[in-house]
Amino acid sequence: MPKTSARLLALLSLLQARRDWPGALLAERLEVSARTVRRDVDRLRELGYPIVTAKGPDGGYRLGAGADLPPLLFDDEQAVAMAVALRTVSGGGIEEAAARALTTVRQVMPARLRHRVDALRVTAVSPAGPPVDPSVLSALSAAVHAREVLRFDYASGGPPRRAEPHHLVTRGGRWYLVAWDLDRADWRTFRVDRITPRVPTGPRFALRDLPGGDVAAFVADRFAGRDGGAWLCRGEVILDLPAAAVSAYAGDGVVAELGPDRCRLVLGAWSWAGLAASIGRFDADVDVVGPPELKDAFARLARRYAAAAERPLSL
Repeated sequence: MPKTSARLLALLSLLQARRDWPGALLAERLEVSARTVRRDVDRLRELGYPIVTAKGPDGGYRLGAGADLPPLLFDDEQAVAMAVALRTVSGGGIEEAAARALTTVRQVMPARLRHRVDALRVTAVSPAGPPVDPSVLSALSAAVHAREVLRFDYASGGPPRRAEPHHLVTRGGRWYLVAWDLDRADWRTFRVDRITPRVPTGPRFALRDLPGGDVAAFVADRFAGRDGGAWLCRGEVILDLPAAAVSAYAGDGVVAELGPDRCRLVLGAWSWAGLAASIGRFDADVDVVGPPELKDAFARLARRYAAAAERPLSL
């Protein structure tokens, strides 16, 4: 690889590793002059990387966000993790887009990484939901984040709807939008595969308090009512797992993301012991939010399992 090209890749890797880089520090790390750093930054800009320059005596550079997605640089572990995640996408109706993304990522991988990815045989199984346009998910997510009134057509017909979007959630392989329906003055859950957003969005709004204050419990209550009755036992826990890892196997439970490696799960069953055992299958640390009956069921199962582990094997 020509020296300049190798240096550009090294510069790009540094810019992706942290938010801000003083120009002098970049020059020191690359063992070049400040003038060479400026030239290399200009070359990266020509390739489509939106690099922002900070003014002042300690001025430096930051990799910003652009209108288009430029080529990205990943280390080996990041590239394999991305390919595995795309391969195991299941539910939510974005499997086709994930498969196309995996093909794009795989074809530019070096042979050593393709072999690692191809050797991993994984089949993800979960309830298959209707296909969802990723651009619709993006539009709804942007409206939720910006707190802008959403105008959209709904598959059930009628005039365009107006709503204050609150949350995007997944349940049973489907995507739903939780929102305050301005025309009906009430909370509603809309299936995302039936939504056609209209542009532009409406004005910004002040966020309303969701009934009960918890989106997972709210959605579970709404669906229990729609289905003609709730589970006899329903509990709420926090799992030390990513929401995506839990939602694929949560059945009719409701999963809400709390962080990159934590999520809230609301799940129902016909008995407290059955509910505790169902949650235990996720093989992760659990914090019980409630009710006390679920906590007691975990304690009973813990004693029962501990006793089973101490007894000799039955031959």
